[in-house]
Amino acid sequence: MKNFITSPAPHAHSGDSVRRNMFLVILALLPAYVVSVIEFGWGALITACISVLACVCTEYVISRYLLKEHKQTIGDLSAVLTGLLLAFNLPSNLDWWIVVIGAVVAIGVGKMTFGGLGQNPFNPALVGRVFLLIAYPAQMTTWPTPQGFAGSYIDAETGATPLYYLKHIVKSGDSSVIDQLPSLMDSFLGVMGGSLGEVCALALIIGGLFLICCRVITWHIPVSIIATVACFAACTGWAGVLPEGMDTCHYVAYELLTGGLMLGAFFMATDYVTSPMSAWGKIIFGIGIGFIVMVIRTWGNYPEGMSFAILIMNACVPLLNKIRPQRFGEKKK
Repeated sequence: MKNFITSPAPHAHSGDSVRRNMFLVILALLPAYVVSVIEFGWGALITACISVLACVCTEYVISRYLLKEHKQTIGDLSAVLTGLLLAFNLPSNLDWWIVVIGAVVAIGVGKMTFGGLGQNPFNPALVGRVFLLIAYPAQMTTWPTPQGFAGSYIDAETGATPLYYLKHIVKSGDSSVIDQLPSLMDSFLGVMGGSLGEVCALALIIGGLFLICCRVITWHIPVSIIATVACFAACTGWAGVLPEGMDTCHYVAYELLTGGLMLGAFFMATDYVTSPMSAWGKIIFGIGIGFIVMVIRTWGNYPEGMSFAILIMNACVPLLNKIRPQRFGEKKK
């Protein structure tokens, strides 16, 4: 007679897995990566390959030789995704050894130090990016202009990002640099300088909608971030601080389409491990990110604040996870 085995619910497997979700996120990033390769050429290819390879090797070495784990976790593609997201936050002309340092910090400090996937409180790719921004500020703020494969990897022509000009316009009221901003269509399609993940809002939106349709992520965090940034930017325009030559609608559009907003809203802030579990928690999480982003963009020293905003709100996730629906039959306290 066979043993009758019982187990707790659920009894039906949905077919979902870490590897599947990681693969779908990587797939959703491919349109934006293709655009970045077209715009930056060899630099985008080299930076991404080095970042992914360094992340995978770092996780393997730590898991195999420091943690003494025989079952490797690199097969779940989380290290590959971390490497790709880190590359999306870097200039395409960054020295290879700086990319390796960022990958080691992202995996070694941001992920494996806390026990690996599922236990890290902060987004590993952003930990690596912020470390590099603090350690190598000159290299991390030297942005290549789009030149395709005709440009050089290291000696690429550089220039300021649209967010830099936008910040200068708002803080100084100088309308003379408005002409330096790309057109809204160029911002939407990615014909502008910046990191790999800042070049094409259209591709990032397509990838984000793909993840929502596949139910890998939900709409709560991206929509709340984008709506908060739009409302904050609109209030800034209505306050009359914009110089002559820039209207509120254009200012809101530039704030949404330039910088790392779309990448952060759809691909970084929605990380399962470092985001809240409840719907209301996700909405509050997104509102907090959007508010901090605009505070840094408007009054901070950095033209972009997406990385800092997400990491700050990552620290609030344990508190936000206290927000949960009342259990059936539970008495109100």
